[in-house]
Amino acid sequence: MTSRPVVASVMPVLISVLLLSPLVVQGASAPANASGEYAKHLGALSMLSISVAQAMPADQYSFRPHPESMNFGQLISHIASTNYQFCAGLKDTDPPSLPSPTEKDAVVKFLTDSFDYCSAVIPSLTEDQLNKTHSSPDGRLLGREILLAMYVHVAHHRGQAEIYLRDKGIRPPSYMI
Repeated sequence: MTSRPVVASVMPVLISVLLLSPLVVQGASAPANASGEYAKHLGALSMLSISVAQAMPADQYSFRPHPESMNFGQLISHIASTNYQFCAGLKDTDPPSLPSPTEKDAVVKFLTDSFDYCSAVIPSLTEDQLNKTHSSPDGRLLGREILLAMYVHVAHHRGQAEIYLRDKGIRPPSYMI
């Protein structure tokens, strides 16, 4: 997991890159609605993450590459529960009651539901909410920083899950945006 001081020091740079990269790549003007840009990328983040979760056979969900590592199912569930925490924080509410699944189908559903929960929150965020401080698993952050922290968190742990797949001789799904 990322330490808070590192997140805090890197966050302004990452936010600048995230906000400016669409302008550089597309040569376009700033998006009319920033939450729409975040929502657009949530779809790709969700699809790839769910594909990675689905790629591991059910009988390997208890696989852990090292005794101190989470097993594959725990890793995917960690992504899901943290998604709920980030997005509930953006709504200034507590996350809903969360399950603790261990079987593949239930874990994949938990992950899918977490992205569905966030997809109901993120597109409706206002500029005020994006610029306001909220609670998150990484502490009190601006809404924009929470979204970036969530996306980085998902990518980080999804990358770990892809290594678990490789350890089992499974080619991870191809990256998509």
